[in-house]
Amino acid sequence: MDFTPTEEQTAAQGLAAQIFGDLATHERLAAAGTGTDTELWKELCAAGLAAAVEETGLLGLVLLLEEQGRTTAQAPLAVTCVYGLLAVAEHGTDEQRERLLPPLRDGTAVATGAFPARGGLRADGDGRLSGSVPYVPWLRDATLVLVADADRVLWIVRTADPGVAVTPVETTAPWSAARLALDRAPGERLGGPAGRTGTGTSSATGTAAYGAVLAASRTAFAGLQAGVCAGSLARAVAHTTTREQFGRPLSTNQGVLLRAADAHMDTEAIRVTAYEAAWRHDKGLPYAAQALTAAWWASEAGKRVVHAGQHLHGGTGADLDHPVHRYFLWGRQLDAYLGCGSEVLEELGQLLVKEGSQ
Repeated sequence: MDFTPTEEQTAAQGLAAQIFGDLATHERLAAAGTGTDTELWKELCAAGLAAAVEETGLLGLVLLLEEQGRTTAQAPLAVTCVYGLLAVAEHGTDEQRERLLPPLRDGTAVATGAFPARGGLRADGDGRLSGSVPYVPWLRDATLVLVADADRVLWIVRTADPGVAVTPVETTAPWSAARLALDRAPGERLGGPAGRTGTGTSSATGTAAYGAVLAASRTAFAGLQAGVCAGSLARAVAHTTTREQFGRPLSTNQGVLLRAADAHMDTEAIRVTAYEAAWRHDKGLPYAAQALTAAWWASEAGKRVVHAGQHLHGGTGADLDHPVHRYFLWGRQLDAYLGCGSEVLEELGQLLVKEGSQ
């Protein structure tokens, strides 16, 4: 395994770091509230960072999301890339790629996904979808939503179509989330024509596509969590090295050093497992177990790190307006999104048992 980024991946990561660093300031994030920073999103797309993911792969996306996580920048980069660009590029038909990818590349279309599937959506024989999903991240910004029906066949739904209701909801992280309700809404099957279940892609093919998109999204959001943890830890280090108690910096206390060291090791574990899963994806190797491993570390280790970051700030960390509190909220949201630690661990165990019996 070699996780060394290519020149293209390094250049994209550096550009992302510059844009996020310049625009995702505490003042701008506070002004955005729970919504998206539209100027930042336009800047990211104008720089070609969303479109670049098709060339730099899932590892390239993980590197971009790591930079986003460091600043908790409020832009729908992760969902547009993993549920839109990569999903359509890898599982769509030629016609769908030609029609759907250009607006996703330039940011005029925003995609998100109702993942993981909880069995709340049904598709009838005419490709009409009904049901609801209580929480979908960045749905308020989305023009397209990737959903899975009860058979885990993937469908593209347009939020502007009749039968689609989007109701804003607030979560711990400011991800422009909303509730999705469908009432015989028209759906376009990803990888095949909208129509009866027996046409286009088979049920088995649709289920495989669902599993592939879920694994890619878990890997991508693990990369985002790695960045959130790195940003939280960097703020904690800066605070403890400048804040003095009894005439010396807090960082000279052994308990502080050990807590920060544990957080650093947890952050590195999230990062390296996300890198491995993304690298295997880009190489065309099986990576379902690696994606679940990255998701487990992102959940279990991620919440430890953001708790440590807040704790190491002392009383300052309890201030809801302090920047470190935002990392805490993002870390806890990412802990549960796409399955909490116990859920993905159970899924990983079932996968390993299945592989061992073959």
